[in-house]
Amino acid sequence: MTSDLELLAATNSVGKNHNKDLMSGASSSLRAAFSHCVQQVRNYDYHHYLCLLELPPELRKTAFALRAFNVETSKAMDIASDPRIGLMRLVWWKEAIDKIYVRKQIEHPVAQALASVLSENKISKGWLKRSVEARINDANREISDIPEKIEDLEKYAEDTVSTLLYTTLQAGGIKSTAADHAASHIGKASGLLLLLKSLPYHASRNRHFSYIPAEVAANHGLLFKEGGRSEIHLDSREGLCDAVFEMASVANVHLLKARELSGAVPIEARPVLLESVPAQVLLDSLNRVQFDVFDPRLARGVLGVSPLWYHVKLKWYSWRGKY
Repeated sequence: MTSDLELLAATNSVGKNHNKDLMSGASSSLRAAFSHCVQQVRNYDYHHYLCLLELPPELRKTAFALRAFNVETSKAMDIASDPRIGLMRLVWWKEAIDKIYVRKQIEHPVAQALASVLSENKISKGWLKRSVEARINDANREISDIPEKIEDLEKYAEDTVSTLLYTTLQAGGIKSTAADHAASHIGKASGLLLLLKSLPYHASRNRHFSYIPAEVAANHGLLFKEGGRSEIHLDSREGLCDAVFEMASVANVHLLKARELSGAVPIEARPVLLESVPAQVLLDSLNRVQFDVFDPRLARGVLGVSPLWYHVKLKWYSWRGKY
């Protein structure tokens, strides 16, 4: 029986081979830029790193550059010692996109890789700007500024996650309304579920659950008015689990809708939509812990399951041409 460690070693070897494929024919500086992108995705977004390895070789380079761009913007606020510095970093990336599209050189490995793939593919600038602007708007929110409805978080998920799928489909030259609609649903599901998984982290930083909508919090006794403003309290673990269940149920509906479209989605689009697999894995993991986001089992392995099981599930969907 192959151990998880042996599987991961094999996966790392495959990743290195794909890394070499990405660099073929490129200058040494560009090879270093793409290598940096691959490592960033592998280090900070491992479950999606494995998804990208299932893409056709001609699409991987673009997908890794786009996903590394997402890593840079998604962690900008988390790694900054001061929120103002994180916000400045996001604004820098917004301006960097404008510079890339007018072919200005930027001394940053992810920006260099992004510039390279954008010069080779027709990718809408609007999608990239939309994702950064959504993160800037989120970073500008006050701690007490709680989203009113779950639709607000669905929009944030589409702006930051679905846009990645849209741009990857564009890079692959895939024009399909069904694929776009499926990508929208998968992005919303994935974004919502990842926000749920991150709730303990955000709570440890500011003691507020700013990613639980006020409407949902009120439904489960978590919303309190203090000093003229609303706050979410965690006194009731049962109430929190119920709120997480309500939000996860919305994500589940999006996954079901995405799969209902599968018959109309072109075969060449399905590898891009494999990102529904990690979303489903996380949803199943939440279900196993009764939607308790503080359960330590969620932090184990890959999204709460063993690396071997995750890898096998992903390969199974890929081999069957499903998502």
